Amino acid sequence: MVVVSVKPLFSILIIFLSLLLLTLLLSPSTPFSENFISPISPRKSEIWSMRRIVEWRPCKWWLEGHLTELPVSSNGFIRVDCYGGLNQMRRDLCDGVGVARLLNATLVLPKFEVAAYWNESSGFADVFDTDYFIEQMKDFVTVVKELPAEIASREPVHVDCSKRKGHFDYVESVLPSLLEHRYISITPAMSQRRDRYYYYLLTVCLCFAKTAGVRYLLYAKAALCQACYNSLRLNSALEKKGSELLDAIPKPFMSLHLRFEPDMVAYSQCQYPDLSPASMKAIVAASGDRKPWTGETARIWRNRGKCPLTPNETSFILKSLAIPSNTTIYLAAGDGLMEMEGLTSVYTNVFTKSTLLSGEDFTTMHGNTKAALDYYVSINSDSYVATYFGNMDKMVAAMRAVNGLFKTLFLSRRAFADLTSRGLKGEALAEALWKAHKHDFTMGIGSALPDCFCETKL
Repeated sequence: MVVVSVKPLFSILIIFLSLLLLTLLLSPSTPFSENFISPISPRKSEIWSMRRIVEWRPCKWWLEGHLTELPVSSNGFIRVDCYGGLNQMRRDLCDGVGVARLLNATLVLPKFEVAAYWNESSGFADVFDTDYFIEQMKDFVTVVKELPAEIASREPVHVDCSKRKGHFDYVESVLPSLLEHRYISITPAMSQRRDRYYYYLLTVCLCFAKTAGVRYLLYAKAALCQACYNSLRLNSALEKKGSELLDAIPKPFMSLHLRFEPDMVAYSQCQYPDLSPASMKAIVAASGDRKPWTGETARIWRNRGKCPLTPNETSFILKSLAIPSNTTIYLAAGDGLMEMEGLTSVYTNVFTKSTLLSGEDFTTMHGNTKAALDYYVSINSDSYVATYFGNMDKMVAAMRAVNGLFKTLFLSRRAFADLTSRGLKGEALAEALWKAHKHDFTMGIGSALPDCFCETKL
């Protein structure tokens, strides 16, 4: 009779099953699966230690003061009507200030439109210090809180520039209405698919090439730059709350602007096959008639960098950049982020407004006031990382450049999509992501908009 020991066979079986499970966990089901991550070896130094070659710093021509005295008489009054989230409205205002200076108009304090989509109802004075804004702008454009009695009793004539396409000429299209009615409201010309600052400068250049010359372009640009970067500060109540929030965050810390809310994903029309059932249900509910791209269109769309990074993908990129897992992270984000365990399982020191503010403070805040606090913390953080390149990210990066803070980085959705579509994963993917982001950081790519900033080689 032959006796076979069961223990060695059992041990072999356990080892085989363990290896099989590990293989399944590390094998992606799709090129963009959440399971693309495999162990990566630690890097010797984090991304912030790389020597920068280029920085974008505020141009001296607008920092050194106004370029000319304002004309004695004004062509009339302009009110800027701003829509959307806080930072979109802020950029509308900046554009509007440039238009007012361009047309030699007096600026009425802007109107922040109530927007159901953003769940928003706060006005300009609910967020910004109006007296400070007026004082800081006095040499660039005249700003008033109240209109003369003969004008105050009527509503402005609205001149809608917001949906104009091509080269929009404010002098030809808006000035006649201003001169005729003396009080108009505008929504500055823009395109959501292009950076409005480039668009604005292009249109202004076209206007002035046909009128008064390039020096007037500088007057309008200087007013725009002064409004955006030297004149808008939070009102005293919000600044106090922002300071309290900033003090409550353990130092040093990184501010992370993460965008993976259901409406954001639905708007992107991107597919994420490995999300939880709860996340998928929330995305479907937010989609309405908007359907995700499929087939080759979906692949092209993703490779163009149009798909938001998941928290899991974000944590992998951060690890690839040697951001330590014990880094204190302030999450600058709206409500409803999905799949957060993909980030918090790797980076455990994550703080949010809701965890740092009292329940009463948080629940009574409007969307704009919450966004203002995120903005305040982000421009004062030791480092800032964004997973998107939206209005907040552009304003935060620019203000950090104004304040001499250059640890700012935009994670590249395009690079991530391109590399994963080629089958890279684990250490190979991490190394490629490191190289891509090292180039962006050292060259100052995305750190500030060029309208008011000049390239400085170090």
